[in-house]
Amino acid sequence: MTASRAAIRNAALAAIIDAVLVFVFVVIGRRSHDEALTLLGTAETWWPFLVGLTVGWLVIRAWRRPLGVLLPGIPLWLSTVVIGLLLRLLAGQTAELPFVIVATVVLAAFLVGWRALAAGFRRIRPRDAK
Repeated sequence: MTASRAAIRNAALAAIIDAVLVFVFVVIGRRSHDEALTLLGTAETWWPFLVGLTVGWLVIRAWRRPLGVLLPGIPLWLSTVVIGLLLRLLAGQTAELPFVIVATVVLAAFLVGWRALAAGFRRIRPRDAK
């Protein structure tokens, strides 16, 4: 595989992992509050955070180094939380302090955490002999 194809594959995979982890956050949250996992209800909770994540990907051009912890991990986390919460409020949804705290902590663990784990695995993985 060429370097450019590998880079595209890594960026696509990272974007999918991010979106899935934000979805998992939504599902866990809805289940913990005994909310039904209907398609409409789940989408209503997911879309603001998904937009925040997407804006982060575009603004910081996360595809250039998609597996980085500090960049893009931390800015993606912050854009997902801040934009997601603002859009929730603009859409008439709630964003009470306990939810803000939980969203901030869980999304940090998810969006930054998987990148930190991947970085650790890359460091301990044996290098190909050349």
